[in-house]
Amino acid sequence: MANEEVLLPFNIRERAALYASYMSFVKGGGIFVPTKKQYKLGETVLLLINISIPSHQIEEKLPVKGKVIWITPENLQPGRVHGIGVQFTNDDAGKKAQIKIESALGHHLASARPTHTL
Repeated sequence: MANEEVLLPFNIRERAALYASYMSFVKGGGIFVPTKKQYKLGETVLLLINISIPSHQIEEKLPVKGKVIWITPENLQPGRVHGIGVQFTNDDAGKKAQIKIESALGHHLASARPTHTL
């Protein structure tokens, strides 16, 4: 049976939420998507990342494929968001998503604030 792609929309409306979700430590970039749906490591997903932060004049729609590389199970520990980490594919869409997100975050990428993953 072929590996079907799962469509996963993800809306981001604040720069702090983008920072908390972006996984800069992943080769090629990746993003943590809060979700209650169950996924498996290695599963392919098609993300529809919609970044709309009018206060910073950021408006991006990023369709990008990726692979589930991180799972935070429900009730892991208090304060942890349940969801999956998705590594962007190494193609034009993945590179564009990485560049656009890192550009939107700017100097915030160097912050030591906690994220959903680390």
